[in-house]
Amino acid sequence: MRALIGLTTVLFVMLQVSLWFGDGSVPEVWRLQDAIADQQAENDTLRARNAALAAEVRDLKSGLEAVEQRAREELGMIREDEVFYRVIGQ
Repeated sequence: MRALIGLTTVLFVMLQVSLWFGDGSVPEVWRLQDAIADQQAENDTLRARNAALAAEVRDLKSGLEAVEQRAREELGMIREDEVFYRVIGQ
C-alpha cells in the first residue's frame, strides 16, 4: 500500500512539474495568449490601413479629381492661369 501511495505521489509531482515547467505549461499558454492578442491588434491596424489604401486606389482609378489633388499636394503643381504664392516663415 505504501508503494502505491509513493508511486502515486511521484506521478503527481511529475505531472505538476510538467504542468508548470514543461512544454505546453500554463505560463507558456499565457504567454502565447498574450502574443495572439498582440498579433490580432496588429492585424486589425493593418486591415484598416489596407482598407484606406484600397479606397485611395479606387479614387485614383475612378476620377481625375483625386489625381489632381495628389499632384497639387505632393508635386506642387498648379493649373494654367493660377497664381502661386510661396510664403517662407522666419
